[in-house]
Amino acid sequence: MNLRYFGHSCFLLTSDDKTRILCDPYGDIGYPLPAVDCDAVTVSHAHYDHANLGGVPCQSVLPPQGGKVGGITVRAEPSFHDEAGGAKRGGNIIYFFEADGVCVAHLGDLGEPVGEKRLASLRGADVLLIPVGGNYTIDAKTAAAYVDALRPAYVIPMHYKTAKLKIYIEGVEPFLRSVSCYPIRRVGSEFRPDRTHGGTQIIVMERAQ
Repeated sequence: MNLRYFGHSCFLLTSDDKTRILCDPYGDIGYPLPAVDCDAVTVSHAHYDHANLGGVPCQSVLPPQGGKVGGITVRAEPSFHDEAGGAKRGGNIIYFFEADGVCVAHLGDLGEPVGEKRLASLRGADVLLIPVGGNYTIDAKTAAAYVDALRPAYVIPMHYKTAKLKIYIEGVEPFLRSVSCYPIRRVGSEFRPDRTHGGTQIIVMERAQ
């Protein structure tokens, strides 16, 4: 399965049979959402920076319980957008995408501190797409604690401040300092996990233009 990163929390997942699922398309966050053809869309929650369905040609939106799209099996796990059981910012859906022998977990705007119930739901994911910018989600320190507890093959940070982003959150560097004990790789806008290495790698992706 191939991952293409469009910035913020938006990824296009493409399986070997060419099924394409777009995660969390954003609205006006400081740079435009590119035109993306896909077979289905997932939305972790209804905020404008994750649910710009009007900007996506495909209107096949997967329901909160997940489903099957071509060669990709999608399952979902309800979670919270904050540390207060949703009292501040409501709910959030974690989506798991399984295809080609790989499981990718997109954590959306997870705001929960590390706890055994949430860890149990995330164990088994090979790739963790995790927010690290804080303020509206878990911060760098909490994201690093998830990494230490789960030790997936790949961790890809998302939802962090960049030069053009208009949302007030932290950049990726505090997270990278918190996980400096792991190998850190900077790649382009596409990445294909291969699971042939040992241990955990941190993958920093560039935004596709």
